[in-house]
Amino acid sequence: MKAQETYSNLFKNYREVLRLSAARALDGARDTAFARFEALGLPTGKNEDYRYCDLLPALEVDYGLNLFRMGIPAHPGEVFRCDVPTLSTRLFFVVNDLYYPNKKPIELPEGVVFGSLNEQLKAHPECLERYYNALCSQSQDAMAALNTAMVQDGFVLYIPAGVQVEQPLQLVQMFQGDIDIMATRRLLVVLEEGASAQLIVCDHAMSTAKYFSNQVSEIFLGKGARLEYYEMEMTHDKVTRVSNTYISQAADSDLLMNNIGLENGLTRNNVELIFQEAGAKADLSGLSLLSRQQLSDNHVVVNHKAGGCNSNQTFKYVMDGAARGVFGGKVLVQPGAQQTVALQSNANLCTSKEARMHAMPQLEIYADDVTCSHGSATGQIDENALFYMRQRGLSEEEARMFLKFAFAGDIVERISLKPLQARVRMLIGKRFRGELSKCAECNICP
Repeated sequence: MKAQETYSNLFKNYREVLRLSAARALDGARDTAFARFEALGLPTGKNEDYRYCDLLPALEVDYGLNLFRMGIPAHPGEVFRCDVPTLSTRLFFVVNDLYYPNKKPIELPEGVVFGSLNEQLKAHPECLERYYNALCSQSQDAMAALNTAMVQDGFVLYIPAGVQVEQPLQLVQMFQGDIDIMATRRLLVVLEEGASAQLIVCDHAMSTAKYFSNQVSEIFLGKGARLEYYEMEMTHDKVTRVSNTYISQAADSDLLMNNIGLENGLTRNNVELIFQEAGAKADLSGLSLLSRQQLSDNHVVVNHKAGGCNSNQTFKYVMDGAARGVFGGKVLVQPGAQQTVALQSNANLCTSKEARMHAMPQLEIYADDVTCSHGSATGQIDENALFYMRQRGLSEEEARMFLKFAFAGDIVERISLKPLQARVRMLIGKRFRGELSKCAECNICP
């Protein structure tokens, strides 16, 4: 396979370059990860999990890579104008796969570690090295292995025990460059016992070149920790995004995770969550708005390893044109994980004859004292509801937009940050009206 050979040769030819300035933890994991990548091979349609998501055309593009860590002339903070009004987030920036330190010091509670993953692994190996790659190393996904082999930087957030970060944090990830670019991004988020935070991760594209994002996120929640984690993608049709997110939850921890896809090309999101100890809960939700030839593929695995944990999955798709949606959701209840509550729901709206949805909900249960359910439904706009609204003076276009907006509403309601919720509502309205070319006052989106 040409693409497989290309990436294998890339690693072999630039192995020593990747070693330059790399933290011990980053460099120490490369060779094992590369061996796993070669053994697994790039995912194809023969891999059941990637049956409806063909990455090979995107992987065969001749991308540029920033192996020698060249920066851009202007700091991204000087042109970024998308901060949500009244939310007042602390902003962090990654351009392609290079972290840009803030020009002004960011004040966070004592003991919080944040910033460049590579640099902070060097500065704080005692608290970060035991987490880096601890979850990803168990994965059988070839793209995650390729990430570990090639990664040079990313973003880290470490919050020590008992620390509450009151102000929301926002990580802005941008693609920039006039040539086709591939970025290998890495996120590490650690909340120790009793810590809490709210983190928003936004993906943007600054030009219309072809971009490929291969991202791995590892999230650790200690006992009683609470994290609200929001992801928003607003790029364009030439962007391919592969994201592997691995989550470990200790006893009584609480996770709210919400993924909103407003504009994309081909997006593949893998989420693997493990309840390590009893009493933890997780609410996972997502909304994908698709048109033209766009594809969004969400694969979610929730592993109830411990009893007494509660998981809730709700994912929705709205598809127009020749768009395609894919949802693969699996709940695994391990032997002995009694008193598990696991709910899974997938609902999809096809607004054109050409739109397609592939749904694969699964339950795998090895305990008898559980409450588990799953379901998936795909349909079109209700003609009776459409007729009712038109009878009250709305045009057909307006009526369809309001029905789509109502369908998406419960996912938006799960955003607990009210200013962010209001901004997302506005963006969804613009998306349905065909007006979403950039999110707000932003000077960088195409």
